[in-house]
Amino acid sequence: MNETRALTTYIAHFIDELVHDGVQDVVISPGSRSTPMALLMAEHPNMNVYIQIDERSAAFFALGMAKAKQKPVALLCTSGTAAANYFPAIVEAHYSRVPLIVLTADRPHELREVGAPQAINQIGLYGSHVKWFTDMALPEEDKRMIRYARTSAARSVQICTQSPKGPVHLNFPFREPLIPDYEGIFEKISQKISPITIDNGTYHLSDQWFHQFAENLNGLKRGLIICGAIESNSFAKGIVQLANKLQFPILADPLSQLRSGTHDKTMIVDSYDAFLRSEVIQAELEFDVVLRFGAMPVSKALLKFLRKHRDALHYVVDDGGGWRDPEHLVDEMITCDASDFCASLQSYLPTPAKQNDWMKKWLMVNEKAKKVMTSIHEMDDLDESKIFALLQDVLPEKSALFVGNSMPIRDIDSFFMVNDKEIKIMANRGANGIDGLVSSAIGAAVYEKKLVLVLGDLSFFHDLNGLLAAKLNKINLTILVVNNNGGGIFSYLPQSSHPKHFELLFGTPADLDFSHAAALYGGSYHKVVDWIDFHQAMKNANDHNGLSIIEIPTNREKNVVAHRQLWTNVSQEIISLLEGGTF
Repeated sequence: MNETRALTTYIAHFIDELVHDGVQDVVISPGSRSTPMALLMAEHPNMNVYIQIDERSAAFFALGMAKAKQKPVALLCTSGTAAANYFPAIVEAHYSRVPLIVLTADRPHELREVGAPQAINQIGLYGSHVKWFTDMALPEEDKRMIRYARTSAARSVQICTQSPKGPVHLNFPFREPLIPDYEGIFEKISQKISPITIDNGTYHLSDQWFHQFAENLNGLKRGLIICGAIESNSFAKGIVQLANKLQFPILADPLSQLRSGTHDKTMIVDSYDAFLRSEVIQAELEFDVVLRFGAMPVSKALLKFLRKHRDALHYVVDDGGGWRDPEHLVDEMITCDASDFCASLQSYLPTPAKQNDWMKKWLMVNEKAKKVMTSIHEMDDLDESKIFALLQDVLPEKSALFVGNSMPIRDIDSFFMVNDKEIKIMANRGANGIDGLVSSAIGAAVYEKKLVLVLGDLSFFHDLNGLLAAKLNKINLTILVVNNNGGGIFSYLPQSSHPKHFELLFGTPADLDFSHAAALYGGSYHKVVDWIDFHQAMKNANDHNGLSIIEIPTNREKNVVAHRQLWTNVSQEIISLLEGGTF
């Protein structure tokens, strides 16, 4: 057997099948053992190659791309600890249901566990965090092995895109020599073997089931629809129509994609995180039934509200057959495509004559709370809350917003209100970590051309090397660094009541000058001094090609006081309505 020819033919067929099944992008980190795969991927005319030197950042970069396009992205590295550096992003992909095809090169079997350099045990390296793992056979060129290579590629695409989506891992052992005879190979193999067709379906329920479920809901007037992170272009229209039929308000998490867009938003409640902090208001808004879609919402106040009503009926609709119920509240777990559920159920529901009192009550409370929360616009100091309140104004039409964890995602939940712009909001809410946020946003910016990342200073520091991907791949991105010089979220947690070691262990001020990072990676940099300056900096960034970093200095202690004062004001305003008999 000609080893070079076998290597070339085997890997070329694997790559060609990936492309045929819809994998257009691969993120590669340079390495020796992965040479045959890397060269052949670069040779394929229909595969886009992106380079990121650091594997940890590369994996998050691929995750961001896959998150933005909701299609699988391939990821390639050499053997050894390079593969281990993929782990954090694979964990995130698993929990946030992002399709990744992880390809790790490996030493051949005779060089494993014998002290060979750059050889670690890569078998099942990612454990239960991947949907499927296989240790590929060594390259051969007979027809059966070629079909095996193509089948493995097709199978990896099918499994990672089946609901619930997620990562898969294929480990490729390669013997030397590692240089394939790659030139013109894809023209040579194009007529030799037929590709494999993949058809993934969706979960549906019977007409009889929907008829019975509609009967179960009949007579339940105090209901809620709660929407967490969900990916579906048709969901917004369907859920609004269902809410109108049921006369249930929609509590829309910012990642539900329901707060922005041209769809009807009259049924959408967006200030629940503020007013559900009051037990008096909670008592006034007690419910009998809840329908929940998508991932768990961000708001802790909402989760506590749900937890207090365990006796109510809790239905969770999950199109991936998962079990998203950390509070153990669910009465019925419904596996069904979310858009199909909305369309099918409403056909069995009567059209109400008018908006009922329950709906009016929720909308009235929401409007009152929103009026208080938007008063943040009047603040002169550089305050974190106002940054997030202004975003819907300063972001251009048909743009995207990637939000960091800890305080940024919570401030988006509190201050990013419904609007008619088409603004897509993304975040890494699978494992909720601060790692890899820069890399993920840069990956998403490959497909979301007007993308802004907003994150804290520690999250930015944690993934500074991810900025190289923007430079190497010529990607446009605006980054808003909210710099409160430390871990702002801890100021809201019980740790803050123990000041003796708070700054050392939790506040962790770093005192970093981020202008040097911008210079290192060829980006523009601006430190905001006031709100006029902020608006001008955003305008300049929107007109700028490449990387733009805008730093906004804020004060942690003042930010906590401002947030708590707003929440107090919301409660007082609504309680005054109660005492005045407005309800």
